Amino acid sequence: MSANETPVRHQPPTATYDSAFLKACRREPVPHTPVWFMRQAGRSLPEYRKVREGIPMLESCTRPELVTEITLQPVRRHDVDAAIYYSDIVVPLKAIGLGLDIKPGVGPVVEEPIRTRADLARLRDLTPEDVPYVTEAIGLLTKELGQTPLIGFAGAPFTLASYLVEGGPSRTYENAKAMMYGDPELWADLLDRLADITAAFLKVQIEAGASAVQLFDSWAGALAPADYRRSVLPASAKVFRAVAGYGVPRIHFGVGTGELLGLMGEAGADVVGVDWRVPLDEAARRVGPGKALQGNLDPTVLFAPREAVEAKTREVLDAAAGLEGHVFNLGHGVMPSTDPDALTRLVEYVHTRTAR
Repeated sequence: MSANETPVRHQPPTATYDSAFLKACRREPVPHTPVWFMRQAGRSLPEYRKVREGIPMLESCTRPELVTEITLQPVRRHDVDAAIYYSDIVVPLKAIGLGLDIKPGVGPVVEEPIRTRADLARLRDLTPEDVPYVTEAIGLLTKELGQTPLIGFAGAPFTLASYLVEGGPSRTYENAKAMMYGDPELWADLLDRLADITAAFLKVQIEAGASAVQLFDSWAGALAPADYRRSVLPASAKVFRAVAGYGVPRIHFGVGTGELLGLMGEAGADVVGVDWRVPLDEAARRVGPGKALQGNLDPTVLFAPREAVEAKTREVLDAAAGLEGHVFNLGHGVMPSTDPDALTRLVEYVHTRTAR
C-alpha cells in the first residue's frame, strides 16, 4: 500500500482497546492516569545492555526475537501502561538502501548527505518487503503483551531531513536550514518524499498490530513558528493524514517545541507530546481543545531523592487535572544513567495517586 492509498480502518484487539492508555488518548474516562516513557526500552536497563552486548544498534532492530525481548523488558520491570516498539528513526532509511550507521556516542551518520535534487533519487518508496522483521516482531509482541498496547513510531520528516542533509547530528542545522531557506522547492520535495517513507513505515507497524503510533520530531524546536508552518507542517500533516483511516491514536512529539505546540496540534495528531518547559495547563491552552496531552516530567528529576521526584510529579499531575485526556510521560527520553528503580517507583506513584 502506498502512502497515498486510503487504509482500511484498523481496530486494536479488544483487550487493548479498553486499556487506560488508549482511553486517555481518546479523551475518555480512565481508571488511573496511564504511564509510559520514551526510551523506556533501552540503555537504562541492565537487562537491555546484557542482551545487546556485541550487537550493533541497527542490527539489533532487525532481529525480531531480540526486538520482542527488549520491548517487553520495561513492561515487565516497570508495569507501564504501554510498550514502545524497539527500533530507531533511521531504520526505514537504512531499509531503502541508504548508507548510514549509528555510531556509539555520536548517533546516526550518513555516508553521502542529501544536498542536491539528484540525491532525491536515492529516497525510493518503502514497502513492507523492505522491513519483514518489523511485521514479524510486532506479531510476536502482540501475542506476548496481552492487554498492554504497543506503540509504533517513526521519525518525522523534518528530523529525518536534518540528519540526511547534515550527514549526522547537528547543534545548528546550518545545512538543513540553508536548503530550507535557499532552495525551498528542493526542501519541500525532500520532506514530501520523507513523509511518504514515514507513512509507509507507520502503516507496516499498524497493520502488524500496533495500537497507536508516535511521530518523533525531535529537532523541530530549532525552528521559528513561521518556518515550521511554511516548511515543515505540510509534510507532518501528510503523514498523519496517511494513517488517519486506521483509527489508531496518533501522537506528535518534539523537544523545545513550546512555541510550536499549537502548530503541532494543527498537523493532525490526536495527542500532543509536551516537553518539560511548558506546564500542561498552559500547553493545553496553546494546543487548543480536542487533543489529549502527553508528558511532561523533566527526565533529570529522576536523579533527585524520592520525595523530590514525587513533589515534581504532583506538579505535573496538578497541571493536568483539568485535561480531557492525559498520558503521563517524561518531557524527553529516559536518560541512560537513570536508576531503573526510580522509574518503577514513579509508575506506581502515578497509578496510586490518580486511581479513580
